[in-house]
Amino acid sequence: MAGNSFGQLFQVTTFGESHGTALGVVVDGCPPGMALSVREIQRELDRRRPGQSRVTTPRQEPDQVEILSGVFEGKTLGTPIALLIKNRDAAPGAYDRLRDRFRPGHADLTYFLKYGHRDHRGGGRASGRETAGRVAAGAIARKLLSRFGVRIVAGTVQIGKVRAARFDSRAIEKNLVRCPDAKVAPRMIALVERARKQGDSVGGVVEVRVEGAPAGLGEPVFGKLDADLAAALMSIGGVKGVEIGDGFAAASRLGSENADPISYRRGKFFTRHNRGGGILGGISTGEGIICRIAIKPTSSIALSQKTVTEAGKPVTIQVQGRHDPCLCPRIAPVAEAMVALVLADHLLRLRGQVGTIRRSK
Repeated sequence: MAGNSFGQLFQVTTFGESHGTALGVVVDGCPPGMALSVREIQRELDRRRPGQSRVTTPRQEPDQVEILSGVFEGKTLGTPIALLIKNRDAAPGAYDRLRDRFRPGHADLTYFLKYGHRDHRGGGRASGRETAGRVAAGAIARKLLSRFGVRIVAGTVQIGKVRAARFDSRAIEKNLVRCPDAKVAPRMIALVERARKQGDSVGGVVEVRVEGAPAGLGEPVFGKLDADLAAALMSIGGVKGVEIGDGFAAASRLGSENADPISYRRGKFFTRHNRGGGILGGISTGEGIICRIAIKPTSSIALSQKTVTEAGKPVTIQVQGRHDPCLCPRIAPVAEAMVALVLADHLLRLRGQVGTIRRSK
């Protein structure tokens, strides 16, 4: 499968560049007869769109989605669903001076090495703007998952060295950085604003939590649920690390310390600590699924940086254009979308294997 497509039964293919005419996605494999409206897709796109606040890029894009196919009289047909999002505030001229120069930390260099030809306008396909198609597709996946009682939420649990002390999903949409800790959010916002004013950027960590996922998602060897989640989350630009459950913390423990006793009550199995993040042996347990992603500071900053031209000549550049001083607030809905796409695909695969999906209690 080409690198622009994702999934086995619930498949998505995204297209478009940051400063091109439009972006979009084709979703194939969505079951027929599911109610679906533009409003439901738009709600998720509005959470990801640029220009939301002073801690995101000032680029103003409405990200208004159009459904081109696959939906008739408000219900899915079972045929490919094509979604289009037009670019309204593109500014390719801001990148003219970077036509033959590689921005440090970006995919400019690797696209050139791989293809010998690249779209220098904001990174083209490597831009975070590409994720609009993922979020649109994720909205469809979320609608499918909701029929089985699956809920997904992501929040910024760390920016720089400032960390959230609690995860209250009700607080996430009430602050600019989507932090699940209302008391810590102001410190995170101040840190992002300080970096922005200095022409710099800052990284962080986003945590994704899933409730209601049924047991049995994932394959025993290849196609493990945690492996597919890691691949999906690592495919988001700017993500440099993924952990499931306790993740890297388990590396410093003894086996006795990391033990997670299993119990049974009210017709369901439980682990005491859920150290595996709802996944054991690559298969979901029916408990809450927990993933965290490490996000690097935005590479496009206003400060001077040393690089080279395509001919290898040393130069110093200052990146113009409009960029997020911190990627975390807008990556949160993208991470939710990618998790939703993985779960929807695995849910359809499980239904094909066992016939009936039992909702998690």
